[in-house]
Amino acid sequence: MPSFQSNLLNQKIYAPYKIAALVDAVAEQGISVGEVLRGLGLSQEALTDPATLVSIKQYIDACTNVIEAGANLSTPFETAARLHLTAYGMYGYALLTSPTIRDYFNFGVKYHPLATPTMHMTWRESDEAAIFEFREAYSYITNIKTRNFLIQQQVAQNIIHIRDAVGPSLTPMRALLSYPGTDIVEIHEKHLGCDCHFEQETSEIHYPKEILDQSPLLGNQLSIKLLQETCNQLLGQAKMSSGITGEVYQILMMSPNSFPSMEAVANLLCITTRTLRRKLDAEMTSYREILDDARCTLAAEYLLATKMSTEDIAARLGFSDSANFRRAFKRWTGRSPHQFRKEN
Repeated sequence: MPSFQSNLLNQKIYAPYKIAALVDAVAEQGISVGEVLRGLGLSQEALTDPATLVSIKQYIDACTNVIEAGANLSTPFETAARLHLTAYGMYGYALLTSPTIRDYFNFGVKYHPLATPTMHMTWRESDEAAIFEFREAYSYITNIKTRNFLIQQQVAQNIIHIRDAVGPSLTPMRALLSYPGTDIVEIHEKHLGCDCHFEQETSEIHYPKEILDQSPLLGNQLSIKLLQETCNQLLGQAKMSSGITGEVYQILMMSPNSFPSMEAVANLLCITTRTLRRKLDAEMTSYREILDDARCTLAAEYLLATKMSTEDIAARLGFSDSANFRRAFKRWTGRSPHQFRKEN
Protein backbone atom coordinates (compact mmCIF):
# COMPACT_ATOMS: atom_id res chain seq x y z
CA MET A 1 0.00 0.00 0.00
CA PRO A 2 1.43 3.45 -0.88
CA SER A 3 2.60 5.49 2.08
CA PHE A 4 0.91 8.72 3.13
CA GLN A 5 3.96 10.64 1.95
CA SER A 6 3.97 8.93 -1.46
CA ASN A 7 0.30 9.77 -1.91
CA LEU A 8 1.10 13.42 -1.22
CA LEU A 9 3.63 13.81 -4.04
CA ASN A 10 1.14 15.16 -6.59
CA GLN A 11 -1.52 16.63 -4.31
CA LYS A 12 -1.73 20.41 -4.45
CA ILE A 13 -2.42 21.01 -0.76
CA TYR A 14 0.53 23.13 0.41
CA ALA A 15 1.11 26.87 0.50
CA PRO A 16 3.99 27.80 -1.88
CA TYR A 17 6.30 29.08 0.87
CA LYS A 18 9.17 26.77 -0.06
CA ILE A 19 9.07 27.72 -3.71
CA ALA A 20 8.95 31.40 -2.72
CA ALA A 21 12.00 30.92 -0.48
CA LEU A 22 13.86 29.22 -3.33
CA VAL A 23 12.98 32.09 -5.68
CA ASP A 24 14.36 34.61 -3.17
CA ALA A 25 17.54 32.61 -2.58
CA VAL A 26 18.53 32.38 -6.25
CA ALA A 27 17.42 35.91 -7.19
CA GLU A 28 20.67 37.16 -5.64
CA GLN A 29 22.52 34.92 -8.10
CA GLY A 30 20.77 36.40 -11.13
CA ILE A 31 18.45 33.42 -11.69
CA SER A 32 15.03 34.68 -12.75
CA VAL A 33 11.64 33.71 -11.36
CA GLY A 34 10.77 32.33 -14.78
CA GLU A 35 13.72 29.92 -14.65
CA VAL A 36 12.67 28.65 -11.22
CA LEU A 37 9.02 28.19 -12.23
CA ARG A 38 9.71 26.64 -15.64
CA GLY A 39 7.25 23.81 -16.29
CA LEU A 40 5.52 24.17 -12.92
CA GLY A 41 2.33 25.81 -14.18
CA LEU A 42 2.81 28.68 -11.73
CA SER A 43 3.21 32.42 -12.23
CA GLN A 44 5.18 34.83 -10.07
CA GLU A 45 1.90 36.37 -8.92
CA ALA A 46 0.65 32.98 -7.74
CA LEU A 47 3.45 32.78 -5.16
CA THR A 48 1.92 35.69 -3.23
CA ASP A 49 -1.71 34.66 -3.76
CA PRO A 50 -3.10 33.13 -0.53
CA ALA A 51 -5.35 30.87 -2.60
CA THR A 52 -2.41 29.16 -4.35
CA LEU A 53 -1.77 25.53 -3.47
CA VAL A 54 1.19 23.51 -4.75
CA SER A 55 2.44 19.93 -4.62
CA ILE A 56 5.66 18.39 -3.37
CA LYS A 57 6.46 17.44 -6.97
CA GLN A 58 6.30 21.10 -8.02
CA TYR A 59 8.82 22.03 -5.35
CA ILE A 60 11.16 19.18 -6.33
CA ASP A 61 10.94 20.25 -9.97
CA ALA A 62 11.71 23.86 -8.96
CA CYS A 63 14.88 22.64 -7.21
CA THR A 64 15.90 20.77 -10.36
CA ASN A 65 15.29 23.95 -12.38
CA VAL A 66 17.62 26.07 -10.25
CA ILE A 67 20.33 23.41 -10.39
CA GLU A 68 20.09 23.36 -14.18
CA ALA A 69 20.18 27.17 -14.18
CA GLY A 70 23.60 27.07 -12.50
CA ALA A 71 22.70 27.86 -8.88
CA ASN A 72 25.73 27.92 -6.57
CA LEU A 73 26.52 25.19 -4.05
CA SER A 74 25.24 27.27 -1.11
CA THR A 75 21.71 27.49 -2.52
CA PRO A 76 20.09 24.68 -0.48
CA PHE A 77 21.48 26.19 2.72
CA GLU A 78 20.46 29.73 1.76
CA THR A 79 16.95 28.48 0.96
CA ALA A 80 16.72 26.70 4.31
CA ALA A 81 17.77 29.89 6.09
CA ARG A 82 14.60 31.54 4.76
CA LEU A 83 12.32 28.79 6.12
CA HIS A 84 11.91 29.33 9.85
CA LEU A 85 9.25 27.50 11.85
CA THR A 86 6.95 30.48 11.67
CA ALA A 87 6.48 29.74 7.94
CA TYR A 88 4.89 26.36 8.69
CA GLY A 89 1.55 27.40 10.17
CA MET A 90 0.05 25.17 12.87
CA TYR A 91 2.84 22.58 12.49
CA GLY A 92 5.55 25.17 13.12
CA TYR A 93 3.72 26.75 16.03
CA ALA A 94 3.23 23.34 17.62
CA LEU A 95 6.96 22.61 17.42
CA LEU A 96 7.78 25.97 19.00
CA THR A 97 5.45 25.25 21.93
CA SER A 98 6.59 21.65 22.60
CA PRO A 99 7.15 21.16 26.37
CA THR A 100 10.55 19.46 25.87
CA ILE A 101 12.93 18.83 22.99
CA ARG A 102 12.02 15.13 23.21
CA ASP A 103 8.41 16.14 22.56
CA TYR A 104 9.64 18.37 19.73
CA PHE A 105 11.48 15.45 18.11
CA ASN A 106 8.49 13.11 18.44
CA PHE A 107 6.06 15.72 17.15
CA GLY A 108 8.33 16.79 14.31
CA VAL A 109 8.66 13.25 12.96
CA LYS A 110 5.01 12.29 13.38
CA TYR A 111 3.62 15.38 11.68
CA HIS A 112 6.41 15.94 9.14
CA PRO A 113 3.99 15.16 6.25
CA LEU A 114 2.39 18.55 6.95
CA ALA A 115 5.58 20.42 6.00
CA THR A 116 5.84 19.84 2.22
CA PRO A 117 8.17 16.89 2.96
CA THR A 118 10.84 15.98 0.42
CA MET A 119 12.63 13.43 2.66
CA HIS A 120 11.58 10.65 5.05
CA MET A 121 12.61 11.68 8.58
CA THR A 122 13.05 9.59 11.75
CA TRP A 123 14.92 10.01 15.03
CA ARG A 124 16.49 7.72 17.63
CA GLU A 125 18.67 7.81 20.76
CA SER A 126 22.15 6.39 21.21
CA ASP A 127 24.25 6.34 24.39
CA GLU A 128 25.52 9.86 23.69
CA ALA A 129 23.33 11.42 21.04
CA ALA A 130 19.85 12.23 19.78
CA ILE A 131 19.97 11.46 16.06
CA PHE A 132 17.80 12.64 13.18
CA GLU A 133 18.02 10.46 10.09
CA PHE A 134 16.95 11.49 6.58
CA ARG A 135 16.23 9.11 3.71
CA GLU A 136 14.80 9.50 0.25
CA ALA A 137 11.00 9.31 0.16
CA TYR A 138 10.24 9.39 -3.57
CA SER A 139 11.48 7.18 -6.40
CA TYR A 140 10.39 10.06 -8.66
CA ILE A 141 13.68 11.86 -7.89
CA THR A 142 16.21 10.38 -10.31
CA ASN A 143 18.56 13.37 -10.63
CA ILE A 144 21.49 12.82 -8.24
CA LYS A 145 22.11 16.55 -7.88
CA THR A 146 18.46 17.12 -6.96
CA ARG A 147 18.61 14.33 -4.37
CA ASN A 148 21.70 15.85 -2.76
CA PHE A 149 20.19 19.34 -2.88
CA LEU A 150 17.10 18.14 -1.00
CA ILE A 151 19.19 16.32 1.63
CA GLN A 152 21.31 19.43 2.18
CA GLN A 153 18.27 21.65 2.53
CA GLN A 154 16.51 19.24 4.90
CA VAL A 155 19.56 18.85 7.14
CA ALA A 156 20.03 22.62 7.26
CA GLN A 157 16.33 23.19 7.98
CA ASN A 158 16.44 20.69 10.83
CA ILE A 159 19.26 22.64 12.50
CA ILE A 160 17.59 26.03 11.89
CA HIS A 161 14.23 24.84 13.25
CA ILE A 162 15.70 23.42 16.44
CA ARG A 163 17.59 26.68 16.95
CA ASP A 164 14.28 28.51 16.46
CA ALA A 165 12.91 26.46 19.35
CA VAL A 166 15.80 26.50 21.83
CA GLY A 167 18.01 29.41 20.79
CA PRO A 168 20.87 30.09 18.35
CA SER A 169 23.63 28.69 20.54
CA LEU A 170 22.71 25.03 19.94
CA THR A 171 25.35 23.28 17.83
CA PRO A 172 25.08 19.70 16.51
CA MET A 173 27.82 17.25 17.44
CA ARG A 174 28.30 16.10 13.85
CA ALA A 175 26.61 15.63 10.48
CA LEU A 176 26.78 12.45 8.41
CA LEU A 177 26.07 12.84 4.70
CA SER A 178 25.40 10.09 2.18
CA TYR A 179 27.16 11.78 -0.76
CA PRO A 180 30.79 12.70 -1.59
CA GLY A 181 32.26 15.86 -0.08
CA THR A 182 34.18 17.00 -3.15
CA ASP A 183 34.41 20.82 -3.12
CA ILE A 184 31.65 21.21 -0.52
CA VAL A 185 33.21 20.44 2.88
CA GLU A 186 33.81 24.08 3.79
CA ILE A 187 30.31 25.14 2.69
CA HIS A 188 28.71 22.42 4.80
CA GLU A 189 30.70 23.16 7.94
CA LYS A 190 30.02 26.88 7.57
CA HIS A 191 26.24 26.46 7.30
CA LEU A 192 25.73 23.44 9.56
CA GLY A 193 28.15 24.58 12.26
CA CYS A 194 29.66 21.16 12.97
CA ASP A 195 32.09 18.55 11.65
CA CYS A 196 30.73 16.89 8.50
CA HIS A 197 31.47 13.32 7.41
CA PHE A 198 30.71 12.36 3.81
CA GLU A 199 30.01 9.14 1.88
CA GLN A 200 28.16 7.68 4.87
CA GLU A 201 25.48 4.99 4.73
CA THR A 202 22.76 7.48 5.73
CA SER A 203 22.38 11.23 6.24
CA GLU A 204 22.10 12.14 9.92
CA ILE A 205 22.41 15.02 12.38
CA HIS A 206 23.69 14.12 15.86
CA TYR A 207 22.75 16.34 18.83
CA PRO A 208 23.96 16.02 22.44
CA LYS A 209 21.56 13.66 24.19
CA GLU A 210 21.19 15.97 27.18
CA ILE A 211 19.17 18.47 25.14
CA LEU A 212 16.20 16.07 25.06
CA ASP A 213 14.94 17.21 28.46
CA GLN A 214 15.53 20.88 27.72
CA SER A 215 12.46 23.10 27.31
CA PRO A 216 11.96 25.19 24.15
CA LEU A 217 11.78 28.92 24.68
CA LEU A 218 8.02 28.97 24.07
CA GLY A 219 7.21 25.55 25.55
CA ASN A 220 3.57 25.34 26.63
CA GLN A 221 1.75 22.16 27.65
CA LEU A 222 -1.73 23.52 26.89
CA SER A 223 -0.85 24.89 23.48
CA ILE A 224 0.80 21.68 22.29
CA LYS A 225 -2.26 19.62 23.23
CA LEU A 226 -4.57 21.94 21.35
CA LEU A 227 -2.33 22.08 18.30
CA GLN A 228 -1.77 18.34 18.28
CA GLU A 229 -5.49 17.83 17.86
CA THR A 230 -5.48 20.09 14.81
CA CYS A 231 -2.44 18.32 13.35
CA ASN A 232 -4.14 14.96 13.88
CA GLN A 233 -7.00 16.22 11.78
CA LEU A 234 -4.59 17.46 9.13
CA LEU A 235 -2.87 14.09 8.93
CA GLY A 236 -5.99 12.13 8.14
CA GLN A 237 -7.02 10.96 11.58
CA ALA A 238 -10.59 11.55 12.77
CA LYS A 239 -12.71 13.33 10.17
CA MET A 240 -10.19 13.34 7.34
CA SER A 241 -10.11 9.54 7.21
CA SER A 242 -13.76 9.19 6.23
CA GLY A 243 -14.79 9.05 2.57
CA ILE A 244 -15.15 12.06 0.31
CA THR A 245 -16.07 14.13 3.37
CA GLY A 246 -12.63 13.46 4.80
CA GLU A 247 -10.90 14.39 1.55
CA VAL A 248 -12.74 17.71 1.37
CA TYR A 249 -12.02 18.39 5.05
CA GLN A 250 -8.33 17.67 4.51
CA ILE A 251 -8.09 20.11 1.61
CA LEU A 252 -9.82 22.85 3.61
CA MET A 253 -7.63 22.33 6.69
CA MET A 254 -4.48 22.41 4.55
CA SER A 255 -5.31 25.95 3.40
CA PRO A 256 -6.73 27.66 6.52
CA ASN A 257 -5.92 31.20 5.42
CA SER A 258 -7.90 31.04 2.19
CA PHE A 259 -10.45 28.25 1.88
CA PRO A 260 -10.89 27.10 -1.73
CA SER A 261 -14.35 27.18 -3.29
CA MET A 262 -16.39 24.03 -3.85
CA GLU A 263 -15.47 24.21 -7.54
CA ALA A 264 -11.75 24.47 -6.69
CA VAL A 265 -12.03 21.51 -4.29
CA ALA A 266 -13.76 19.46 -6.99
CA ASN A 267 -10.94 20.31 -9.40
CA LEU A 268 -8.34 19.16 -6.86
CA LEU A 269 -10.24 15.88 -6.52
CA CYS A 270 -10.44 15.55 -10.33
CA ILE A 271 -14.23 15.40 -10.35
CA THR A 272 -17.00 17.80 -11.35
CA THR A 273 -18.76 20.05 -8.85
CA ARG A 274 -21.97 18.14 -9.52
CA THR A 275 -20.29 14.81 -8.75
CA LEU A 276 -18.78 16.21 -5.55
CA ARG A 277 -22.18 17.48 -4.42
CA ARG A 278 -23.75 14.09 -5.15
CA LYS A 279 -21.05 12.21 -3.24
CA LEU A 280 -21.40 14.52 -0.23
CA ASP A 281 -25.19 14.11 -0.33
CA ALA A 282 -24.67 10.35 -0.16
CA GLU A 283 -22.63 10.86 3.04
CA MET A 284 -25.40 13.11 4.39
CA THR A 285 -23.33 16.28 4.44
CA SER A 286 -22.51 19.29 2.25
CA TYR A 287 -19.58 21.49 1.33
CA ARG A 288 -21.04 24.27 3.50
CA GLU A 289 -21.27 21.99 6.55
CA ILE A 290 -17.68 20.79 6.12
CA LEU A 291 -16.47 24.36 5.66
CA ASP A 292 -18.29 25.41 8.83
CA ASP A 293 -16.72 22.48 10.70
CA ALA A 294 -13.22 23.44 9.51
CA ARG A 295 -13.78 27.09 10.39
CA CYS A 296 -15.12 26.19 13.83
CA THR A 297 -12.15 23.93 14.57
CA LEU A 298 -9.62 26.55 13.52
CA ALA A 299 -11.48 29.36 15.30
CA ALA A 300 -11.34 27.40 18.55
CA GLU A 301 -7.62 26.75 18.10
CA TYR A 302 -6.89 30.42 17.39
CA LEU A 303 -8.93 31.57 20.39
CA LEU A 304 -7.24 29.14 22.79
CA ALA A 305 -3.70 28.91 21.45
CA THR A 306 -3.05 32.50 20.35
CA LYS A 307 -3.77 36.08 21.42
CA MET A 308 -5.26 37.00 18.05
CA SER A 309 -8.19 39.42 18.17
CA THR A 310 -11.62 38.36 16.92
CA GLU A 311 -11.10 40.76 14.02
CA ASP A 312 -7.87 39.01 13.00
CA ILE A 313 -9.44 35.56 13.38
CA ALA A 314 -12.45 36.61 11.33
CA ALA A 315 -10.20 37.85 8.53
CA ARG A 316 -8.07 34.70 8.61
CA LEU A 317 -11.14 32.49 8.34
CA GLY A 318 -12.56 34.43 5.40
CA PHE A 319 -15.37 36.37 7.09
CA SER A 320 -16.22 39.80 5.70
CA ASP A 321 -16.23 41.31 9.22
CA SER A 322 -15.95 40.33 12.87
CA ALA A 323 -19.72 40.64 13.47
CA ASN A 324 -20.42 37.84 10.97
CA PHE A 325 -17.72 35.73 12.60
CA ARG A 326 -19.18 36.25 16.09
CA ARG A 327 -22.67 35.25 14.89
CA ALA A 328 -21.31 32.15 13.18
CA PHE A 329 -19.24 31.14 16.22
CA LYS A 330 -22.30 31.54 18.47
CA ARG A 331 -24.26 29.30 16.09
CA TRP A 332 -21.50 26.67 16.10
CA THR A 333 -20.74 26.56 19.83
CA GLY A 334 -23.56 28.32 21.64
CA ARG A 335 -21.05 30.84 23.02
CA SER A 336 -19.47 34.06 21.85
CA PRO A 337 -15.74 34.05 21.03
CA HIS A 338 -15.12 36.11 24.19
CA GLN A 339 -17.05 33.65 26.38
CA PHE A 340 -15.32 30.67 24.79
CA ARG A 341 -11.85 32.11 25.38
CA LYS A 342 -12.66 33.18 28.95
CA GLU A 343 -14.17 29.82 29.96
CA ASN A 344 -11.24 27.86 28.56
